[in-house]
Amino acid sequence: MADISVQKIVKAFEEDNNILDGLSFEVLEGEHVGLLGRNGAGKTTLFRLIEGEIEADEGDIVIPAHKRVGIVNQIPRYPESFTAEDVLKTAHRRVDALREEMERLEKQMQTDNSPAVLRAYDEAAAEFQRLDGYELERLRNTVANGLQIPMSMREQPFSSLSGGEKTRVNLARLILEDTDILLLDEPTNHLDMRATEWLEDYLNKFKGTVLVISHDRYFLDQVVTRIVEIVDGKARFYSGNYSFYVEEKQRRYEEQLKLYEREQSEIRRLQVSADRLHQWGTGNERLMKKSQAIESRIERLRKTDRPTQERRIRARFSEREFRGDEVLVMKGVTKSFGDRTLFRELELNVAGGERIALIGDNGTGKTTLLKLIMGEEPPDAGMIRLGPAVKTAYLPQVIRFANPYRNVLDTLIYDENYTPQAARDRLGAFKFSGEDVYRPVSQLSGGEQSRLRLCILMRDDVNLLILDEPTNHLDITSREWVEETVADYEEALLFVSHDRYFINKFATRIWELENGTIRDFRGTYEQYREKRARELQTEQLKKAQETASAPERAKPPQKKGVPSRERQLAKLEREIAAAEARLREIESETAANASDYEKLLELDDARAAAEEELEALYGAWEELAET
Repeated sequence: MADISVQKIVKAFEEDNNILDGLSFEVLEGEHVGLLGRNGAGKTTLFRLIEGEIEADEGDIVIPAHKRVGIVNQIPRYPESFTAEDVLKTAHRRVDALREEMERLEKQMQTDNSPAVLRAYDEAAAEFQRLDGYELERLRNTVANGLQIPMSMREQPFSSLSGGEKTRVNLARLILEDTDILLLDEPTNHLDMRATEWLEDYLNKFKGTVLVISHDRYFLDQVVTRIVEIVDGKARFYSGNYSFYVEEKQRRYEEQLKLYEREQSEIRRLQVSADRLHQWGTGNERLMKKSQAIESRIERLRKTDRPTQERRIRARFSEREFRGDEVLVMKGVTKSFGDRTLFRELELNVAGGERIALIGDNGTGKTTLLKLIMGEEPPDAGMIRLGPAVKTAYLPQVIRFANPYRNVLDTLIYDENYTPQAARDRLGAFKFSGEDVYRPVSQLSGGEQSRLRLCILMRDDVNLLILDEPTNHLDITSREWVEETVADYEEALLFVSHDRYFINKFATRIWELENGTIRDFRGTYEQYREKRARELQTEQLKKAQETASAPERAKPPQKKGVPSRERQLAKLEREIAAAEARLREIESETAANASDYEKLLELDDARAAAEEELEALYGAWEELAET
């Protein structure tokens, strides 16, 4: 059964320019589908049509009447007095109504114990329990903490939150509402890696239907099983995740290109024959008819259009060869804001050619550290030194231009001293052409502003490239171009990113900023994650062993002659009991720290390690018991 049925949708915002042109596809109940397409292809327009915010010019969108739809990009208006916590509580309106009905029936049962009243109460109580009515506060804390909505934010007026904070609160509200169909428009844009991984885990367990627009390729790989791509207003289908889509799209392109080239070769051969017969057939009706028959055959052969690929930006950073031992040195670097210390006494060195990913939760100070390196802010203590031959290029997270009301062309002419023709040529290489060059910089999208800033940065010779969230606001094609550009660049690279696909592709060294210090790991992101997982498992195993050994020391020594296998079984049983006790302890700590986001993240990791340890102990016990 289809939860979302899109049938021949046509939508235009300008005359004779259909953004959606006969779009048709279905999303079956329980499917998790990724919706792809270049910027402006009509993805968000489709969401607005599904939600009923706008109407289609032609076609229908059908959703079963009993299914509840939640959309992330649409933030409802709330009374000015509402805090973020009040917004989260609106998700429980059905449960609150059930609670009121149960209270009403309880009062009625004091004087009326008829079967009808008792049956109504039982039905309300069963539905209340099904909706986790007794666990509302715990569920609200779990979701809020998973999406990095601390209690301090929950107590603020909702209207005072930033756009990203409102989006997170709205996403949490939709999850708590337990909707049947989730429409997610760039849900990871305002989440750091931990919150994104939490959302991935939630969606993988979510039994409902998901249609998601995202430029986060790693996220798409984790949560979708099918791709619908909007191209020229119509749908193309790929039965797999994002990685499958990339390979299959290239395979289809190559297959269509080969077919097109075969057809063109045959058309050229036939055209030569037709032209020759036409020349020879002057006055000869039989030859003229044969020539016309070949022309008709040529027209029938023209079935395959020449396949196209989106034009990529062909540009690269100009590099300055680095000579020396040190690109960057940090000694005793400390930075605070008020009573809050972001980091203290950092001691780090960067050599030529290193590719470093600076990661960490939102608010830990990653962007601040980049600003210290660039000299935009001073450290409170310590020293930061760049090598004498180092030339930096810096792409900030928030891009600003000296005169945002200037158009794109004049920005290069007046701010960067280009000649008009050189500016046009340069902008053309970065996909700014035609009337685009006369648009004011302030009217460019976030991705277009990033592209223009990179156009300016890549003019100079650099040997230390610093990027702060370089793939933010970019569609997948633009992200791939940034990756191609970075792949060609061979000097030192330091970047902040939550894009795990980007990190995994380029980082050869990881700096994780956490609790005021940087954990320095030389290796890839995947190697780093594996190392952290092993360390956590070892730490939990050590705690479990310490817990198990304490009562064991108090027992008298076992009598001699007990078989070795029985001793091992007894030891495993004690360890299993200790691991189970540790799990119960973690559950108690989780309930006690329901409002402490950082503590809950730590406890989630501890629970996962303890469960893994317990599973291994059960396996060892079963194996030994069967021996």
